[in-house]
Amino acid sequence: MSRYEAVIGLEVHAQLLTKTKAFCSCSTAFGAPPNTQVCPTCLGLPGALPVLNGKAVELAVRAALALNCAVRNESIFARKNYFYPDLPKGYQISQYDRPYSEHGYLDITVETKGSEPATKRVGITRAHMEEDAGKNMHEHGDVSVVDLNRSGTALVEIVSEPDLRSADEAAEYLKTLREILVFIGVNDGNLEEGSFRCDANVSIRPLGQEKFGTRAELKNINSFKFVREAINYEIARQEGVLESGGKVIQETRGWDEKAGKTFSMRSKEEAQDYRYFPEPDLPPLVISDAFVEEVRTTMPELPAARRARFVRDHGQTPYAAQVLTTHPEVTRFYEEAVALHGDFVKVGNFVQAEVLRDVQTRGLTATFSVSASQVAELLKLVDQGDISGKQAKEVYAKMVGTSKAPADIVKELGMQQVTDSGAIDEVCKRVVDESPKQAEAYKAGKVAMLGYFVGLVMKETKGSANPQMVNAALKRLLS
Repeated sequence: MSRYEAVIGLEVHAQLLTKTKAFCSCSTAFGAPPNTQVCPTCLGLPGALPVLNGKAVELAVRAALALNCAVRNESIFARKNYFYPDLPKGYQISQYDRPYSEHGYLDITVETKGSEPATKRVGITRAHMEEDAGKNMHEHGDVSVVDLNRSGTALVEIVSEPDLRSADEAAEYLKTLREILVFIGVNDGNLEEGSFRCDANVSIRPLGQEKFGTRAELKNINSFKFVREAINYEIARQEGVLESGGKVIQETRGWDEKAGKTFSMRSKEEAQDYRYFPEPDLPPLVISDAFVEEVRTTMPELPAARRARFVRDHGQTPYAAQVLTTHPEVTRFYEEAVALHGDFVKVGNFVQAEVLRDVQTRGLTATFSVSASQVAELLKLVDQGDISGKQAKEVYAKMVGTSKAPADIVKELGMQQVTDSGAIDEVCKRVVDESPKQAEAYKAGKVAMLGYFVGLVMKETKGSANPQMVNAALKRLLS
């Protein structure tokens, strides 16, 4: 057991889903050739003036409400001064002492050994708007180059309280936060493309001590796996420093994923190092109560509320509700199929077992191999007794990647379900007669043997016999 307790706070930079940048009309589309989505404003050329993107404000307010933050009626933009190649102006437009929102919280599920999962509330210190910097690229031998396409992209920075106590809690917080921002249409959650980035402030202190230890900031970690690994490494590193009689220094550290360890980058800056002062080219941001309420009324349902509704109103298990809310488009597909079919559980089970196998997601988009209407029609054929559940899987396999109607595929395959009671009785009688020992075992009370006989009948009929009629016939014959 360690003698120390970890104290972790996270800063998340989430790109707002606007088509243009925070203070100019340049596109934010990903993947354009370097330095093709720039203008005098985001290049920081003399005389260029910023104009605030209204859609960015709307999305930022939506994020604040989802995180239970209070929204200020008046906030101030500030210049955060530092010199780095990817910051052409020499300062970043951000918010400092008067952010647009603060004092929120996020509930996460914490797993503990030997006990049921518990809910933990993590405080949100603030969420503020700012612009992104460009991107330094070091893949050109001894020369580094700068791509300024991202420069000026609208972000919301979400700063947690130092309430997290382990790398697992930190990863769960990030997953929950990303899920919320994706479901409410604020961010696409794409870590690989840099639209959802995390910095972690990590310190340790002796168990029972209230005062925080000296923290290190881990910069720009781009996956949940690496967040977990980087924090665990940093906790162990700081323990080793203290145990050897040294002192942890306040610094910014990077994460080397190949070596599996953090490394020192520079001493950690404090607020005064950035020489914040109000941005003279932007007036105060005024957000009325009426605007906040308008955003609140158009907020999509949050993932946790949706899962609770699926359990409460749809009869789904907590696990099924979790699976059906893994992505907004998966949820949309399920709900569309339910609206066309009507049975929550049947649709939910089929989507989980068959449809999700072929789904490909990227950001906010998802690609399905079939339509919701095809799934609804297929399940109706099962309900009507035209095909069996087993046959439905075969039909689905033929339907994948096509727009064919399930009924047409059933005709093509010649797999209409057998509902002729005489024909079913004949097969059942033959199967029972050929298995006298198993029949005696059933009669002696081993009722599980019924499944054995059902399997034989379905094999004989190539899955085309009506399962309910098979069960009834076998029970009658065996009794």
